[in-house]
Amino acid sequence: MRNLAHHILPTSATMLGVCMTVIPIIKLMKVGHIGTMIDELLADDSVIFLISAVLSYLSIRRPSWGRLERHADIAFVFGLCGMSVCAVLLSFELL
Repeated sequence: MRNLAHHILPTSATMLGVCMTVIPIIKLMKVGHIGTMIDELLADDSVIFLISAVLSYLSIRRPSWGRLERHADIAFVFGLCGMSVCAVLLSFELL
């Protein structure tokens, strides 16, 4: 599991950028009352992906802190689950 952090770091940084890009797009679309909830969930996801990126970076810099890589992986999975919930909510709102 030692090389997992090398994959989590760039991917979580990319997902952070995706979250920060989608928030203003949803505001411009004027999705409705659920848009505010999706914005808040995506903002929370941004923080989760930031935590994942920081933890994976620290596990790369300090290999003796092996638990950080596992925590980065868990945070990344939670962030993906949050984005999936946002995608489902947005798709049902746009129907």
